[in-house]
Amino acid sequence: MKLRALIAEDEPVLRREMQKLLGSVWPELEIVAAAEDGLAAIRALERERPNVLFLDIQMPGLSGIDVARAASGQAHVVFVTAYDQYAVAAFEEGAVDYVMKPISAARLVTACQRVKKRLDSAPANLDGLLTQLAERASKMKSYLRWINVSRGTDVVLVTVDEICYFQADTKYTNVMTAHAHGLIRTPLRELRDELDPSMFWQIHRATLVNVNAIASVANDMRGHVTLKLKQRKETLAVSQPYAHLFRQM
Repeated sequence: MKLRALIAEDEPVLRREMQKLLGSVWPELEIVAAAEDGLAAIRALERERPNVLFLDIQMPGLSGIDVARAASGQAHVVFVTAYDQYAVAAFEEGAVDYVMKPISAARLVTACQRVKKRLDSAPANLDGLLTQLAERASKMKSYLRWINVSRGTDVVLVTVDEICYFQADTKYTNVMTAHAHGLIRTPLRELRDELDPSMFWQIHRATLVNVNAIASVANDMRGHVTLKLKQRKETLAVSQPYAHLFRQM
């Protein structure tokens, strides 16, 4: 059997990374299409007839679930997802596999090995599983899990878990990680609505902090709340409207 694969991922950096990793861990697999959205994936599916699909669940327009529904019974499916809720349901079903973002070679190897074991059998009918996943998706608000950050002339992919804090800077927003910083064009007020509020707290009109990056909370000589971070040397000031967030810490 000639092995042909389709990748559907709307993030260009992740799409290239997936292609590179698959070429390394499964060199016999021919990547016949790398689609940037669900509609392009459906067209490639009809045109190329791949055996294996690597589908991002969350894409603009048609989702990975929509693409998988169109391919049900025709191709083996691996979902690429940042959300554990999807991953657990898909994995327990056994008919598909999944790779969590950020993608690791080790997890991709495991997923590919599971697909290889199923190649001798017909692809499963996924209608029941996909209905469950679609119901979960409709109830779930999605938050940013990674950001494309400019560092000099380079654009790098940074997961939100790596970010210590964001700070507004005129037209840009500074993205501060443990050992580096970069810029994004998204204003802080827009960024705030796309981040998980249980993880990123606003502490100043110009600052959002990752609560997991906080080492300690203190009051300065004037009674103002300040934060020390685990992996950065600077101290962050908490303005009065947000001081109540730290009264129990």
